[in-house]
Amino acid sequence: MVYLWVKVLHVLAVISWMAGLLYLPRLFVYHSTVEVGSATSETFKIMERRLLKAIMTPAMVVAWIAGLWMAFSSGAVGEGWFHAKLLAVLILSGAHGMMVGQVKRFARDENRHSSKYYRVFNEIPTLLMIAAVALVILKPF
Repeated sequence: MVYLWVKVLHVLAVISWMAGLLYLPRLFVYHSTVEVGSATSETFKIMERRLLKAIMTPAMVVAWIAGLWMAFSSGAVGEGWFHAKLLAVLILSGAHGMMVGQVKRFARDENRHSSKYYRVFNEIPTLLMIAAVALVILKPF
């Protein structure tokens, strides 16, 4: 029964984390088009910081802890599909880290990318999420 509750926690954390990973780059798209120092820019800074600190980072930590607990307790750590999923999650974590840096750059009014860059960047978490879900459900190897 503990395993199932940890799985519930993991799924909820992953949903929350992915929501942030998909939404934050959209905020960057819009933030990159407004004038530095404007009221709109300052609002975006607040939204980005709160999304990152109150939702995304705690959800990522819980997803990692619960996921690793399940992987070790179920024996999945020795499976090929798990190694591939772990790689996808590591890359997602790297994308999260890049977003942390970008939130800090926007906070300092030092954005160096166009809205097009953020539109393309926004697709990376989507593709990795699809891969991770497919690997967990299909367990192809």
